[in-house]
Amino acid sequence: MHDTKPEDLDRRLVRILQEGLPLVPRPYHAVAEGIGVAPEEVLVRLQDMCRRGVIRRIGAIPNHYALGYGANGMTVWDIPEDRIAVLGEHVGALPFVSHCYQRPRRPLWPYTLFAMVHARDRVTMDQKVNTLATLIGSAARDHQVLVSTRILKKTGLRFAG
Repeated sequence: MHDTKPEDLDRRLVRILQEGLPLVPRPYHAVAEGIGVAPEEVLVRLQDMCRRGVIRRIGAIPNHYALGYGANGMTVWDIPEDRIAVLGEHVGALPFVSHCYQRPRRPLWPYTLFAMVHARDRVTMDQKVNTLATLIGSAARDHQVLVSTRILKKTGLRFAG
């Protein structure tokens, strides 16, 4: 056992993990070795932070272009609020949608449901957007596709404290 308080260890873990897990067969063991604690302690602290909601998830952030997905677009849909929950579940379950979430309506931006679509080419992306349009049907009063032209951000929130 070590003398570090759990809160101090949690901060150290968050700072390290926000830079990304090491690309090795046992990444949590490498993290543990780097900060001088047992791998089991790293796992216990991470499980505790997840349980308490300090960390929502640990996941990969892929570079879709490097994976061969050259056509990526955020579809935005003007859908009545009372239909978003059900439609959002269906849209988010599609294999070509990586993100699906609700946003509040704004005076100059009426779109309430957002879904990120990935495809290898523009024709295929347009077909997938048509699939969404068919699924959403008449619930959509309008929609747009904001096509990605470059990667602007591939990191999560950064902990400074």
